[in-house]
Amino acid sequence: MIDEVLAVLKNAKSISVLTGAGISVNAGIPDFRGETGIYTKGLYSENVFDIYYFLHDPKPFYDFAREMYPVFEKAEPTFTHKFLANLESQCPVCIVTQNIDFLHEKAGSKNVIHLHGSVEKSHCLNCRKEYSFDRMKELIKKNVVPHCESCGGIIKPDVVFFGEPVIDFDKASSCVSDYDVFLALGTSLEVYPANTLVQFARGSKILVNKTKTSMDYMFDFVIHEELDTFFKELQNKGGLI
Repeated sequence: MIDEVLAVLKNAKSISVLTGAGISVNAGIPDFRGETGIYTKGLYSENVFDIYYFLHDPKPFYDFAREMYPVFEKAEPTFTHKFLANLESQCPVCIVTQNIDFLHEKAGSKNVIHLHGSVEKSHCLNCRKEYSFDRMKELIKKNVVPHCESCGGIIKPDVVFFGEPVIDFDKASSCVSDYDVFLALGTSLEVYPANTLVQFARGSKILVNKTKTSMDYMFDFVIHEELDTFFKELQNKGGLI
């Protein structure tokens, strides 16, 4: 199958990509629903990422953030992140990610849509004052719950919580429907509405995920393998990038 996937990518005039937490695991960022995921191991409940719960009591989220911000800061792009960035030298590539890290940008990808937002910036919920990642890292370290330095309001990272609409879904669906090859990488395809993007794909559809998903049947090619392992094999076949 690897030869067939290689042929599809070599002949692609444009490639759209949906990435999930699986692409960042090798960078040291834990996923949510995998074998050692945050939910699977019971490290944090889903309430931590619920907007109504956050507005009532933001402390549990910031307990999570205090642990994760240093991880986000130190994380470096994986082989697969770099592979996708290098693909841009071959043809237009549009990446739609469910991840709140900014590893695609670190790898050099130019066209990235963050459906679930990113920790790169934060804003005060009251006056909308903007805070950089570095400033938020310091505030989270020093305060149980960081408050705005201008008005005292609660600061929230620009991350989509449960109960909030995703960002740029129309742009993402247009990207997927307009491009002729669709890759879904490291995603369980369980989270709505990101999982509905599969239905917008009009060309060849390729899924690479370590475990089976409920939507495997919708893809032309399904590879159950660790992402970096697969893309190293693909590159070693030669001639793609």
